[in-house]
Amino acid sequence: MGKIAIMGAMPEEIEPIIATLHDLRETEYAANVYYEGNYKGQEVVVAYSKIGKVFATLTTAILIERFCCDKLLFSGVAGAINKELKIGDLIMADGLCQHDLDITAFGHPYGFVPEGDVCIWADSWLKQIAKKVAYDKNLILKEGIIATGDQFVASSERKEWIRQTFKADALEMEGAAVAVVCASLDVPFFVLRAISDSADMDAGFDFDEFLKSSAKLSANFILSMVEKLKNQ
Repeated sequence: MGKIAIMGAMPEEIEPIIATLHDLRETEYAANVYYEGNYKGQEVVVAYSKIGKVFATLTTAILIERFCCDKLLFSGVAGAINKELKIGDLIMADGLCQHDLDITAFGHPYGFVPEGDVCIWADSWLKQIAKKVAYDKNLILKEGIIATGDQFVASSERKEWIRQTFKADALEMEGAAVAVVCASLDVPFFVLRAISDSADMDAGFDFDEFLKSSAKLSANFILSMVEKLKNQ
């Protein structure tokens, strides 16, 4: 088993993971810090990208190209736009799309650019591993479309438009960028999000109150996946 990349967008999303690692080494590169370590015998490289698609693209490429990771697991939080999702629920991405990508003026659908796809599909084998972890831990793991964009969406009208246009279940700001890089470089990837805010809330609620607890749920699940992958 080669090195596994574990990525988040914010410090809160990777701090629970870094705290479990042995032989921890830090590398400063490209205005970021990369944490190399060992989790139960498995080499991992952990980083948070900072928020948004551009930073996520940069960090994903570095984890693969500079640190030679051959799989990538993303751990983080997301907002629900499917009303069946509640705070603390875990959802893995079946596919990921960019809700703010718009060249419809040229006759293309939302989220599409030539030589690309509206939706990029996550690795089926990693999803099967995740389902085994959920079974072992007696957790409900949901699956759906995750929509990515460079904006924190507070408008209920915009959320509903994204839900209908992309058949999306959750919203965040990095996943589709990770998917584009991994698909282009033929690296299996998996994106897990714990729901930190739900469809019937607005941006005025205390996001920080739910961020750490939801991030820890996602991180613990990802660590269980690393352990299971090592034992395959």
